Amino acid sequence: MGAATHEGVTRARFLRFGVGLSICTALPPLAFSQPRTETKMNTRPIPSTHELLPVIGCGTWIGFDVAPGSAEYQRLPGVLDALFAAGGKLIDSSPMYGRAEAITGDLLAASKQRERAFLATKVWTSGREAGIAQMEQSFQRLRAERIDLMQVHNLVDWRTHLKTLRGWQDQGRVRYIGITHYTSSAYAEVEAVLRAEKLDFLQINYSLDAREAGQRLLPLAAERGVAVIVNLPFGGGGLLRRWRDKPLPGWAAEIGCTSWAQVLLKFVLSAPAVTCTIPGTGSPEHMTDNAAAGTGPMPDAAFWQRHAASLAA
Repeated sequence: MGAATHEGVTRARFLRFGVGLSICTALPPLAFSQPRTETKMNTRPIPSTHELLPVIGCGTWIGFDVAPGSAEYQRLPGVLDALFAAGGKLIDSSPMYGRAEAITGDLLAASKQRERAFLATKVWTSGREAGIAQMEQSFQRLRAERIDLMQVHNLVDWRTHLKTLRGWQDQGRVRYIGITHYTSSAYAEVEAVLRAEKLDFLQINYSLDAREAGQRLLPLAAERGVAVIVNLPFGGGGLLRRWRDKPLPGWAAEIGCTSWAQVLLKFVLSAPAVTCTIPGTGSPEHMTDNAAAGTGPMPDAAFWQRHAASLAA
């Protein structure tokens, strides 16, 4: 993922959010299903196939890059159990994330829960042969014969890798293909690729204090029929650190939220172009809390504007 700098939220900046989210909400809304009886989490369709994807997943950056046998490692089976128990599916990783891919594969194999997961990972290198070698390694580390989503990480040599991935998609080795980034400095290139290529997924940063994608990329993704995975929904963690000691406002109950994490995740999911968000965690308790944001009502732009003062830093 990489480090990112996030500015503080001011009331004036938050009110300008209404422009970005209003653009998104003005688009023809993506179908949004209430959960079936056996499912606890809301789902949204992947536009290219209409397959339903639960709206909260799990990112593995940092949280899954731990030493096997460590105390942190011992908590990770509980993270996956919490994700699946809540009806979630998507687990996102990358060869950039150290041991995360291998640990994800080991945990899924040990628990025999591979069929419950929507596995997403990335290619992050230059050159055709290097890309193929890295992706083959990801298959081995994840212990997967087929990967649900392979993404070109941070657009590195995207032309080369998308050509390879289209062939693999035709062969059934990968189900979906996409691109990723996490910083607004790359948005112009991301936009150009979205316009030029037929993609299934875009993974991009979007949060209360980083809303540019809502004005520019989310509407384009909806127009192009591209599913959106949101990374850094907590602004890299800064938002939660800022508010963890503040009491939750009374209006949070109106949207079914019992924690600041849930409020921030529902903010992200309020944009109808967003298909899923992937807060990273190595804590079963945090995974359970995050997953709860995928249930119940999703507020609109007017709701957030009414409560802008409560959310100003």
